[in-house]
Amino acid sequence: MNKERFAGMWKQLKGSIKQQWGKLTDDEIDRMEGSWERLVGMLQERYGIERAEAEKQLEEFLEQTKQEPTPA
Repeated sequence: MNKERFAGMWKQLKGSIKQQWGKLTDDEIDRMEGSWERLVGMLQERYGIERAEAEKQLEEFLEQTKQEPTPA
């Protein structure tokens, strides 16, 4: 999934992201506003992991959810 699609699907993904990474607060998730970079950075900070690991976890999460944009 590219970063533009990720941003476009943000509202659909927010709840699943909260379930997957429970250390993230609702306010933090809201402030990310669909930013891949912000989410990766917050995962690094909250979970004490390297950037590559945070990106890997996020990519695996997105693959598992198999989210597709809903038609407008």
